[in-house]
Amino acid sequence: MSAHGPGGAATVESLAGAEWLKQGPLADLLTVLNRDGEEARAIGGAVRDSLLGKAPAEIDVATTAPPPDVIRRVEAAGFKAVPTGIDHGTVTVVIDSHPFEVTTLREDVETFGRKARVRFGRDWKADAERRDFTINALSVSADGIVHDYVGGLADLAARRVRFIGDPAQRIAEDYLRILRFFRFHAAFGEGLPDATGLAAAIAARDGMDMLSRERVRMEIVKLVVAPHAVRTLAVMAEAGLLGRVLGGVPLLAAFSNMTKVEAALGLAPDPLRRLAALAVQVVEDAERLWQRLRLSNAEHERLESMADGWWRVAPTGAANDGRALLYRLGPQRFTDRVLLAWARSQDGAADVAWHELATLPARWRAPAFPLKAADFVKRGVPKGPQLGATLRAAEEAWIAADFPASKDALGEIADTAIRDTRPA
Repeated sequence: MSAHGPGGAATVESLAGAEWLKQGPLADLLTVLNRDGEEARAIGGAVRDSLLGKAPAEIDVATTAPPPDVIRRVEAAGFKAVPTGIDHGTVTVVIDSHPFEVTTLREDVETFGRKARVRFGRDWKADAERRDFTINALSVSADGIVHDYVGGLADLAARRVRFIGDPAQRIAEDYLRILRFFRFHAAFGEGLPDATGLAAAIAARDGMDMLSRERVRMEIVKLVVAPHAVRTLAVMAEAGLLGRVLGGVPLLAAFSNMTKVEAALGLAPDPLRRLAALAVQVVEDAERLWQRLRLSNAEHERLESMADGWWRVAPTGAANDGRALLYRLGPQRFTDRVLLAWARSQDGAADVAWHELATLPARWRAPAFPLKAADFVKRGVPKGPQLGATLRAAEEAWIAADFPASKDALGEIADTAIRDTRPA
């Protein structure tokens, strides 16, 4: 990859062979927008990812056409237009169930945090210069030519995440860019983060306190699953930024171990599991993250389950211990807790005993408790508190006996439970 200097656009790269650009809904959209003196291009992450050989997850479009003209054109073509950010020039266009954010070129007139006053324009270079990072300001026209006004191609080739223009100014426009700087470095960067950007992020760290918890959560869950998350989080910790985000001391060694354990098991990176390894020692830590990152109730409950007694999990217990835990927790929460315990242990990711325990759900499916309330009512147990206590005692005895299924064994368990819970 190569690029012209910031004063002009490089056109040495081509994505002419990219199917996502030449065929399907995007091609139809560009055809509708590229006429009568107007131009539209795919821009941002889709271009960056495609140049790296990755399939774009989502595709954004920039255009010289003003929003009312965009709406008129796409609706005339039979597409759906939703004015999702019309004040900032953004219209979401839906074609065959595929959404595209179409934004008119802009340039800042005045900036004050996220509420910059902008005006629409036709200058691709000015639009590129108001974006965050050079690798996110690349655009590609319908002919496949990649346009670069800020050195993004060179930075992409060097695996370098660099702010456009003055990093301090870019961050002051939106303090979330501090976290985005590290998140994109974890995803695409090599080596240490750009020194100028890192210094600006540290200097502006107080601004993170003004960010909404939802926006911080969005960046953190993406960062922890990025390919270079371990070393990026280490830099954030050394810079005093990570503890500020988490509200506690980061557990970097456990996080690193969790990435190795997931890889050893062939598991996809899991953001909640990695967040637990990084920041959850006890149940109170799960509560703190729930509030600090505005996690969902389901996410909070999952973190809480991982925190609840992970230190008691080990592959060296009784033969039935793993099956009992799997029965009580279910496959996902069992895997979560075992992997957290493994990541906090002194054993490596190649440990055979831990591997056997962690993969138990693939080999054993927990049966349903075969005794029902009716079985005890038939044996004379009255309905009410005594029946509930008898059922619980029988289930615990059944688990301790390693889930027997024979009629004789179940009968003995039932009789013993009735005897042990009968009122004096």
